Amino acid sequence: MAIAFPAPRADVLAKRDRVIAALKAIVPGEGVITEENERRAFETDALTSYRRIPMVVVLPEATEQVAAILALCHAEGVPVVARGAGTSLCGGSIPQEDAVVLGVAKMNRVLDVNFSDRTMRVQAGITNLAISGEVAHAGFFYAPDPSSQLACTIAGNVAMNSGGAHCLKYGVTANNILGLKLVTVEGEIVEIGGGALDAPGYDLIGLLVGSEGQLGVVTEVTVRILRQAEGARPVLFGFREIAAAGKTVADIIGAGIIPVAIEYMDREAIHICEAFAKAGYPLDVEAMLIIEVEGSDAEMDAMLARIVEIARRHDVAVVKESKSAMETAAIWKGRKSAFGATGRVADYICMDGTIPTGRLPEVLEGIDRIVKGYGLRVANVFHAGDGNLHPLVMFNVNDPAEQVKAEHAGEDILRLCVAVGGCLTGEHGVGIEKRDLMREQFTEVDLLQQTRIKTALDPKWILNPAKVFPLDAPRDETPRAAA
Repeated sequence: MAIAFPAPRADVLAKRDRVIAALKAIVPGEGVITEENERRAFETDALTSYRRIPMVVVLPEATEQVAAILALCHAEGVPVVARGAGTSLCGGSIPQEDAVVLGVAKMNRVLDVNFSDRTMRVQAGITNLAISGEVAHAGFFYAPDPSSQLACTIAGNVAMNSGGAHCLKYGVTANNILGLKLVTVEGEIVEIGGGALDAPGYDLIGLLVGSEGQLGVVTEVTVRILRQAEGARPVLFGFREIAAAGKTVADIIGAGIIPVAIEYMDREAIHICEAFAKAGYPLDVEAMLIIEVEGSDAEMDAMLARIVEIARRHDVAVVKESKSAMETAAIWKGRKSAFGATGRVADYICMDGTIPTGRLPEVLEGIDRIVKGYGLRVANVFHAGDGNLHPLVMFNVNDPAEQVKAEHAGEDILRLCVAVGGCLTGEHGVGIEKRDLMREQFTEVDLLQQTRIKTALDPKWILNPAKVFPLDAPRDETPRAAA
């Protein structure tokens, strides 16, 4: 096991029966899960290489129950791991043996829809896709669309600042959140932001979105909903060389053209996804771009003409435009199914780093060199328009040596992202996967400033412990003198 977990605390385990009794008083019925076989369902998330069975699982249905749970755990010093749907690819919701898993899946109601102000208030356990589904009849949608949107919750999206294929134009989760209801570690309920486009005071939403459950538990979210475009049209571009595809992306963005999406697949990913989705992808190219534009027919024609002109400068081999809603659905089915389709072929680690788009060609070459150096294969499929990479490093999970090689290859890819001016994560978060790489991105002073914020909002460090920060990260737990 390459990633270390802290040993469970004996003093916390000794309180298990007392904590369970108190939790059952807060959440009656079947909302508290104590049997080992039932707790095992919560031992891991989408980073399945690592797992720990939690001490107990609690499934509240209201904010007030969450507040009581956190107040109890804070008083008892019991770690709490908030969990949405468990789709985290970085181990963000893997518990420890002395932790309470607080699942928000039962908190999945729509609380308010305001078409005039283009806002929607939902409980944190609602799925990403269900938000758009609730308002689609009126011609509206919620923009961030991670590939796991059928399953992932808005709580997890907020925790990791999730993106998606269409976030090139519309932004990631942080750009589409207006308000949060947060429960602090002490059990206080706090309203942050709301229905207005700009909230007064400090940008606490900016602090909390992407904080990975380290600073509080979100129970309600006010999102921005948008009017659907008049039309949308994806086009497939196939290239004989990987570098040509990367240069095309860089030139499109450099020209000030912002399609709604630019998605990249290399040969490995194209063949894997085509075998699964039968989307009509070209199989005789080294790289493919899915570029979607939207607007009126005239607007889409004009933008596509400029994009095709740029692609032809880089010797594009295939230009295939969707001619029907069925073709469009198939094109996106292939892309959205990439992770699952790859899982049919091999075990893999899905990396998540971000780079400046101008460095895309050299980074793609670097990823290929790194993975081949470990004797492994890689399928590259990612959000090319904003430089958010998702290399799928494939290995045999039954071969421990191969797993170690895959993890080392992933670490080297992330180091490369940082070296070219990018960062360790774009939307998956740090979790446990990238925790020990934080020093590649940040100095000790940087880490200390971040851990001071953590300490200020979670003095006992019981919220989602052993995540984000290296286990030996610097902490300043001395009370700061009043000015």
